[in-house]
Amino acid sequence: MFVSKLPQKPDFDLLTAAAPASADRRTFVLALIGNLICSWSNNESLFIYVLMILLRTDEASAAVVFATLNTTRARLDLIQRMAKIRVTDKALARNLTALVERFGEMTKVRNELNHCMFIYDASGAITHTQSMRLVETKSSLRFGEIKALDDSRLQDMLKTTNEMTKINRDIWDLLPRLEAHVCDTQPQRQPA
Repeated sequence: MFVSKLPQKPDFDLLTAAAPASADRRTFVLALIGNLICSWSNNESLFIYVLMILLRTDEASAAVVFATLNTTRARLDLIQRMAKIRVTDKALARNLTALVERFGEMTKVRNELNHCMFIYDASGAITHTQSMRLVETKSSLRFGEIKALDDSRLQDMLKTTNEMTKINRDIWDLLPRLEAHVCDTQPQRQPA
């Protein structure tokens, strides 16, 4: 006899009726997720200007290069490789590397929340996330790690969003220093 492996379909009528009781918490959770993703997106977009400086090009050209690379990791790799060529000031290079690494850590949290299924309880409250990625070890393969969306995790999301704000400010502070360095160290063209 065939037994379905699908999860049980939610009782949507029951959820709709119960949802008003959990609306405040759900709105808070969704606002946290939205703020985190918006902050992450703004920070990733600022890296276009880092790339613009490192490539010694204009904004539109840097945006074309940036958009042509289809993953955040590829974009950050290009920035790090270009920095090895263009940034000779060791302190400035360390600052840029630290920013890229901090952003990379925040990207893990963003990806986790952007690529998951949210699990609701009978009252309509979001209680867990289920990852949509495979976790492979030497001895096993698992799909869909489930994590509680409890107060501790919400606090972690707040900390991540606060860190995103700091990264944003740090990128803005780095941009003029990076531009001055790259422009000052640009090889001079010999007259023809």
